[in-house]
Amino acid sequence: MATFLYRLGRWAFRRRGWVALIWVAVLAAVGVGAMQAPEASSGDESMPGIESQQAYDLMQERFPGATADSAGATIVFAAPDGQKVTATDNRQAIEKTVDALGGGAQVAGVADPFTSKAVSKDGSTAYASVTYKVAADDVTDASRTAVEDATDQARDAGLTVDLGGSAMEADDGLSGIAEIVGISVAALVLLVTFGSLAAAGLPLLTAIVGVAVSLFAIMLLAGPLGLSSDASTLGMMLGLAVGIDYALFIVSRFREERGKGHAPKEAAGRAVGTAGSSVVFAGLTVIIALAGLAVVGVPSLTQMGLAAAGAVLIAVLAALTFVPAILGFWPNAVLPRRMRKGAGRASKGLRSRKRGKQEGSGEAAAVAASTTHAPVAQWAGIAEAASSASKEARPNMGTRWARFVLRRPLPVLILGVLGLGALAVPAASLQLGMPGDEALSTSTTQRRAYDELAEGFGPGFNGPLTVVVDAQGAPDPKAAVSEISSKIAGTDGIVSVSPANFNKAGDTAVFQATPSTAPTDAKTKDLVTSIRGERPALESGTSATFEVTGTTALNIDVAAKVQSALVPYLITIVGLAFLLLMVLFRSVFVPLKAALGFLLSVLAALGTVVLVFQQGHLASLFGIQQTGPIMSLMPIFLVGIVFGLAMDYEVFLVSRMRESYTRGEDARQAVVSGFKHSARVVVAAALIMIAVFSGFITENGSMIKMIGFGLAAAVLLDAFVVRMAIVPAVLALLGERAWWLPKWLDRILPHVDVEGEALDHLPAEDTGRGALGAVPDEPDKVGV
Repeated sequence: MATFLYRLGRWAFRRRGWVALIWVAVLAAVGVGAMQAPEASSGDESMPGIESQQAYDLMQERFPGATADSAGATIVFAAPDGQKVTATDNRQAIEKTVDALGGGAQVAGVADPFTSKAVSKDGSTAYASVTYKVAADDVTDASRTAVEDATDQARDAGLTVDLGGSAMEADDGLSGIAEIVGISVAALVLLVTFGSLAAAGLPLLTAIVGVAVSLFAIMLLAGPLGLSSDASTLGMMLGLAVGIDYALFIVSRFREERGKGHAPKEAAGRAVGTAGSSVVFAGLTVIIALAGLAVVGVPSLTQMGLAAAGAVLIAVLAALTFVPAILGFWPNAVLPRRMRKGAGRASKGLRSRKRGKQEGSGEAAAVAASTTHAPVAQWAGIAEAASSASKEARPNMGTRWARFVLRRPLPVLILGVLGLGALAVPAASLQLGMPGDEALSTSTTQRRAYDELAEGFGPGFNGPLTVVVDAQGAPDPKAAVSEISSKIAGTDGIVSVSPANFNKAGDTAVFQATPSTAPTDAKTKDLVTSIRGERPALESGTSATFEVTGTTALNIDVAAKVQSALVPYLITIVGLAFLLLMVLFRSVFVPLKAALGFLLSVLAALGTVVLVFQQGHLASLFGIQQTGPIMSLMPIFLVGIVFGLAMDYEVFLVSRMRESYTRGEDARQAVVSGFKHSARVVVAAALIMIAVFSGFITENGSMIKMIGFGLAAAVLLDAFVVRMAIVPAVLALLGERAWWLPKWLDRILPHVDVEGEALDHLPAEDTGRGALGAVPDEPDKVGV
């Protein structure tokens, strides 16, 4: 692999004009296509294999033409303190508002609260239900504005009016703040790491181009594949983070190879052949983790995972081709200042020799001899500057930290494990659910409407259970439905049951049961389980069956489905990655250590999410207005992404250790060498990812906010505790045994040269190194 990527890097450097032109052309093509494509929908929200989905499908089948997925709005009217909505003036204001609401172009109907019995017992609150002809995604801004205008007259009468329902949902689209924060911090980290504006800007440039291609491609495919807007958000989040990191590793290795005296084209080839190999394997682990989300069996999750995997793939391609191409245009600009000065002095000497060649033919032979290897002086000047800097420099922070851990491996290991274990403890109390309007800020009208309905009609009003009765096999369907309805109404925890609504055939009915507890309350989950537990007895007595659905039941079913899929998912991705890392590092213990370290970091990250979003510790610091259950899809999504990113750092850090070990260093010294070359870059990469993910905490969408926080916490813990502390401690304790692989297994596994060992044995014409150890090409010449 190293040889192939080496040749790819040299080709991209040499054909830099064509490579850059291809990337610009691809960006333009997908950009134009995306601009003409329809907007992303809400995606496939079906949940195969759960009772709630089966009940919904039955409703669609038995009630043809019913708009079960049409949008709805709930207009909540609250009377001033001491008054009632039934007072003459208040009632007139509400009725005028209802009449105005019915005139909307997309409105199918409006239920008057006084005729539909939608007034609280104490008369303080009432609500009007608006039904639309279209789905929530298709409700126009004009329709929403019409609702706002219609309610103004009720507000003018002194009533408090708030709006809820799917038609009035707040836009959770990206605000742009996350990207600005992430890119700004990334630029600062890169500038500090490289000490060069060009070196800092190159990873940002290539990452932004890669993210733009990914985002436009997702937008282009959103219609045909049914991708949701969340897929674009996730693709942008991961594409930006890994795109910067992968380019960072290539540029860092390019600078290192230039410091060894290699010419620009050769350095680009070696950078892509070595660091690029790590990028390929790191990208593969992320792609495996994201594509593996299909194991869960949730279509929306699969779509988001595949879209994000595509963004990571494009980031890998950009790092392998676009980065060396850009380096070809400005090969010296990314170098440290001392090396650039060395290159400048050598370039002046080169120009002086060329002028001398033109001044006298009598000295032509001597000048020709001196200019034959003129570029050698340039690379030698760079190497001399780098060598001088190396001699003057003390051991870097990575070297000192590695030596510290090697002297005290057991205390560092114990402290790291105990610290992560303590953070992981709250994960034991993890509660899954799908927070709704109750999780929004109290400044939003949706949250206020939720609270007013809960206060006026009880906490369970916001999450009624929908019961679908299939009475096709019953001799008397109406009697069967009546018996089932009565039985459920008598269940502890149910405060009311609505009249049953039959289909035209009279063999299927739907009614709602209102719990006494809130939708996210653990008692509501027990209630749903209790009602479903009554089904066998009712089926035998009535010859009819029923299923429970609705938002509350759906959330409960999704949480159970995700929990049951978590273990198979973990086995799948950890197993595949274990095999991949075993091939990469030719070791059994290194992949095992990587997997165990991942489990520690992901459990600790889940614990921090529970601490903040569920238990409310430091919640206000992150702009969280309401705590509650963790979103059902969050843990498995966090596991998938964190696993991929954790393996990124494992590959980048340990591959340099493996490279040093295969070139003759003992196991302990290889750890020091790995940290010497990689620690600074890994820390920079981790800080960039933390910055990118933390930026998404500022977004409105609760799912994106939670994912951003969880990923930032996971990267912080995995990079700085697991990879920078626990990994060297374990390797120090294992010693030479860390790289042990059974001989029979060594014969079976394919050999992948990720260390670039084959590059040292290439013929001189392939490496471009002559007798003087440099490449006779001029880096300042650019073109297609």
